[in-house]
Amino acid sequence: MQSWNAVQYGKFTEQRMRPGLDLLGRIPTTDPEVVVDLGCGTGSLTQVLHERWPQARVVGIDASTEMLSSVPNTPGITWHQAEIERWQPDEPVDVIYSNAALHWVDDHGRLFPRLLGYIKLSGCLAVQMPDNWDQPSHTIPERLLESPVWPDAARAAFRRHPVAAITDYRRWLGEATSLDLWRTTYVQTLTGVDPVLEWVRGSVLGPVASAMNEAERSSFEATLAEQYRVAYPPEEDGATLFPFSRLFIVAIK
Repeated sequence: MQSWNAVQYGKFTEQRMRPGLDLLGRIPTTDPEVVVDLGCGTGSLTQVLHERWPQARVVGIDASTEMLSSVPNTPGITWHQAEIERWQPDEPVDVIYSNAALHWVDDHGRLFPRLLGYIKLSGCLAVQMPDNWDQPSHTIPERLLESPVWPDAARAAFRRHPVAAITDYRRWLGEATSLDLWRTTYVQTLTGVDPVLEWVRGSVLGPVASAMNEAERSSFEATLAEQYRVAYPPEEDGATLFPFSRLFIVAIK
């Protein structure tokens, strides 16, 4: 199971929440009874779901004990630890919302139709996934890991293009009565020392680093940071512009 550092992930809370809020704004459902946040993490967006639909029963699902240890104690929200691959509701739900989680799950050709099948008629499946795999943030560590100096386990732990083409999701969600698909690139302004390295430490680099010993991790990150500075040079004021693309899917059953 993927190990998560909630503190590291939370260093960019504002930037990571913005796509989730944009996704929420495109959900047309007005009066749901049950809303599920699938891959809820620390529950920041689960809380927002509860604020939008205070009358609904909101359920946060995550596989990570580290993330769930930080969730808020909010009446009206229940939390469950479960892997997305094995989770299923006891009965159909009105909304399944998933922000930046499903790219960690394999076989989307099976996953997405299954999730749509858990939705009530006229209910909504709303998904956002990072789609930056062809950009330096991801191609640089992928290329570095091709070297045999790094452990095989670290090389195997790197996620390689887990998000499919938009046309694939359209086909897999063909049972939807309405399907909205779009891709957005957020030009994020990051500050601090080696901010792109700090960003990937909280996401795609996590499993890779966990497969290295301390010396290997230090050497790998030093090389990575150097190449990120070239790919994402700081502006005159010290800020770093970090374009990051995301794929959005809103399917109405």
